[in-house]
Amino acid sequence: MKSQIQKILQFSLDQSVVCILGSDRIPEKLKLNKQERDFVKTQISAGEEKIIINSYSRFIYIVTLKKDVPHYKVREELRRSSYKLKKLIKDNSHKELVITSDNAYKEAVEDFAEGLLLSFYSFDKYKTREEKGNKKKYPEKLLLEGNIDDSEIAWIVNLTDAVYFSRNLIQEPVNQLNATGLSEEIRKAGESSGFKVEVLTKGKIEALKMGGLLAVNKGSVDPPVFCILEWHPAKSVNKKPIVLVGKGIVYDTGGLNIKTGDFMAGMNGDMAGAATVTGVMQTIAKTNLPLYVIGLVPSTDNRPGGNAYTQGDIITMYNKTTVEIGNTDAEGRMILADAISYASKYKPQLIIDIATLTGSAAMTFANQAIAVMTNADSNYIDLLRECGNDVYERIAELPFWDEYGELLKSDIADLKNVGGREAGAIIGGKFLEKFAEFPLIHLDIAGTEMLKKDDFYRSKNGTASGLRLLSTFLLRLASNNTEKK
Repeated sequence: MKSQIQKILQFSLDQSVVCILGSDRIPEKLKLNKQERDFVKTQISAGEEKIIINSYSRFIYIVTLKKDVPHYKVREELRRSSYKLKKLIKDNSHKELVITSDNAYKEAVEDFAEGLLLSFYSFDKYKTREEKGNKKKYPEKLLLEGNIDDSEIAWIVNLTDAVYFSRNLIQEPVNQLNATGLSEEIRKAGESSGFKVEVLTKGKIEALKMGGLLAVNKGSVDPPVFCILEWHPAKSVNKKPIVLVGKGIVYDTGGLNIKTGDFMAGMNGDMAGAATVTGVMQTIAKTNLPLYVIGLVPSTDNRPGGNAYTQGDIITMYNKTTVEIGNTDAEGRMILADAISYASKYKPQLIIDIATLTGSAAMTFANQAIAVMTNADSNYIDLLRECGNDVYERIAELPFWDEYGELLKSDIADLKNVGGREAGAIIGGKFLEKFAEFPLIHLDIAGTEMLKKDDFYRSKNGTASGLRLLSTFLLRLASNNTEKK
């Protein structure tokens, strides 16, 4: 169960507390005795970043901030400090834990709380037996002390709620969450958060002639879905919507070009883009962000059964483009292309797609950066980069030159769905650009999403990569537009 967050004005001497120090000064509000103060001074002088005091009636966790590094890195180091303390905090089984600061930067308490909440996440839905004698628990409440706005508290709660929700979806195995099941979870999220959801089932998808989505679905016994999520507040600052598109492949075997070795492991998480888009919509709706945003989620599994699509097939897409299939394991771009084409009906200000699209992105950037390709105005990328640094979901831009598109030429159709071995991440992005009539930002999260071990507070087997990035980007975009009015 996720810890609750509550703002307090002061704390008592019997409450365990985390104190973030921005200087060598020891704050009086901790009420340390002489022996404790001397111990803390010695530890600070020795350069210790974490100092623990067991006062029997309470624990005091002191965290010192790094100096002489960029501010966004100070913020990230503080979030990581929370992860490093999570085991000890759990071992001590606090019912409540105060988080405060002294001489630290303004958002220090919120950053530590965010990191701690994300560190506490675990997926134990299918565990039926508790380990014997394991009664240790994370705090039920995190009490934030200091001059913190209610809106900042609400943002942390809404954002971390969305990350938990999205991570849960990503972790679900396909026998528990097929495309129809995903659409039901999206519908529930809309009902609880306040955004509209329309689910197009197979008959409607066939009527719309979404050839890419239908082709990938041909090998499955489960029908595809196409979900349309809408957040359109009455006082939105933009007339033309931002459209988010999330890849919803609930399991990817590779189709007839079947994945070999252990490359199929974790492919229930190939719908992470869809989960992330849903989480972003949940965040902005609960925050009542004055921004018009549409989310599009095409979803199916990719299997080699039935009448599965094959290499050499010619597929007519939603926008009438014909595509020669060069590899059935390049299925994500097929379903995203239909969704990106569909986005044109909204005449959007900007289209952003997010997907676990290529192994090439993972090989290029590992788990350190989200690969970005774009033809959009540089102001969007500058803002996205700034937000990426602040939440430490950093972006790295790859070139999007027209020459790369030449590799997609087909002798018998308008396009192929793959190029050669080179520039795989870029080629995937260039394929999608062919279907975008409006400015496009393509985010490839293949390297940052499905981790084999925790990357501090980013949990293994599904991080919800890009959710905090896009939510923060939309928050600042709305603020910037408001300021211009």
